[in-house]
Amino acid sequence: MASSFSNYFKILLSILFFIIFFTSHSFSSSNYSLSNIVINSTSEFINHTAISEFRILNRRILSKCPDPNPYLSITTASNSSLSDESFVTVHVSGVLVPSKGDWVGMISPSYSDTSSCPFNALQYQQTGDFSELPLLCHYPVKAQYLSKDPGYLNCKKKECKKHVKGSCEVRTCSASLSFHVVNFRTDIEFVLFAGGFATPCILKRSNNKLTFTNPKQPLYGHLSSIDSTATSMRVTWVSGDKAPQQLQYGEGKSQTSQVSTFTQKDMCSSILKSPAKDFGWHDPGFIHSAIMTGLNPSTTNSYTYGSDSSGWSEKITFKTPPAGGTDEVRFLAYGDMGKAPRDPSAEHYIQPGSLSVVKAMVDEVSSGNVDSVFHIGDISYATGFLVEWDYFLHLITPIASRVSYMTAIGNHERDYIGTGSVYATPDSGGECGVPYETYFQMPTQAKDKPWYSIEQGSVHFTVISTEHDWSQNSEQYEWMKNDMASVDRTRTPWLIFTGHRPMYSSVTGGILQNVDDDFVKAVEPLLLANKVSSNYFIWIGELYTLS
Repeated sequence: MASSFSNYFKILLSILFFIIFFTSHSFSSSNYSLSNIVINSTSEFINHTAISEFRILNRRILSKCPDPNPYLSITTASNSSLSDESFVTVHVSGVLVPSKGDWVGMISPSYSDTSSCPFNALQYQQTGDFSELPLLCHYPVKAQYLSKDPGYLNCKKKECKKHVKGSCEVRTCSASLSFHVVNFRTDIEFVLFAGGFATPCILKRSNNKLTFTNPKQPLYGHLSSIDSTATSMRVTWVSGDKAPQQLQYGEGKSQTSQVSTFTQKDMCSSILKSPAKDFGWHDPGFIHSAIMTGLNPSTTNSYTYGSDSSGWSEKITFKTPPAGGTDEVRFLAYGDMGKAPRDPSAEHYIQPGSLSVVKAMVDEVSSGNVDSVFHIGDISYATGFLVEWDYFLHLITPIASRVSYMTAIGNHERDYIGTGSVYATPDSGGECGVPYETYFQMPTQAKDKPWYSIEQGSVHFTVISTEHDWSQNSEQYEWMKNDMASVDRTRTPWLIFTGHRPMYSSVTGGILQNVDDDFVKAVEPLLLANKVSSNYFIWIGELYTLS
């Protein structure tokens, strides 16, 4: 029996090393052509977030450019209706003098205020960025410089706009850009700016607004386990329709969804409005959840979700994890993944390695090598810019719709001033765990108590929140103590204790401590008492796993 456990954990080690390998390489933040670079590279990303100059865009005064150009035009090749995933071609023409500072921003919804809000600078500091300059009233979803079209600056695409006596007197230049768009239910407008991200001014707004063909379409379904029997699985999805929908699975079984959502009123704020409360807000639609019952562990099945009025998802094949107390489990574990654009755009928060990690995980899941996934904190990095959640859910759907996707809360989901977070930082941008707990409904005891345990195969997973009070005699401390003490090591000989922030790390300097003394003093005795040894210690970003 011991040798079989050893073999299973050799597999686990190799999978975790596989993920570490794909997330531990560096990337230059000056290059945003991620679609051409990220997928083909495993050697350029190492613990790096590509914080582009786009992130300082909202710190600039915005005005209308003093541009008398009568020929300028910005149009889209798409018709007014978009599918659930589209690449929209934006065409800019009539440019008299191409400039490196010309760029196009994607605004959603189209009626968003793109004027100047000089008092928003302090609000934006709540995302962890600091500036003395004012911000725009609304944040563009993404942006691209026209120079992304290689023929723009040298005007390879010429048009004659004015003829005099048979000869061309006025020639203009043009460019085309491609924007990746997913169904986030609101309409879209493209705006042409000059002056770069440092001194932006509006040149032209697109005349047509793009809408999604079906804003109510059920999308982004993902699975999670609700207990250790592996006979029931939760499916959570997003739709623009608040009416309950159906989860259909197996041989004619059906469950009606429970529907939830959140509003700006649910977002946290201080004296100054947070990004989530103000310029980063985007309507999340409605989150549906239903539970499949009567399943068998380690078994392949299928499901679909939706309604006749809103539409249906495709039929999805999935696999239940092994039940607790059995021999084998194969899982992927990581933290701090976030997302990256599938076009050359700059966005609010870019984690360049995320596309490589997702591609690698999709391959592993498709090959049948994975029973479940544990994403331990810093999930989407939306940090108060709510449209980022839709892009993240779209990114993980090929994985999370097919195997159990278990999560833990991190600082970029929960922390905010005055909300009881252990670490008093505004890292969530005002989300305060509300979007996270709505999108990822784990088997926790209650709302805003995001700790739980679950067993799969020979492993008991104790998943905690490092952002909630873990000090001695706290509610979470007592739960940890009781949970680990109750583990039957003859049934699940491996106990993995996990949470987002590291108790120890190799990082020196900066705000992250090499050793979190308070955390060690409070929690390490519990790990030692329950034989959660340090012989199996893995740190990925801010993730640690012990067994």
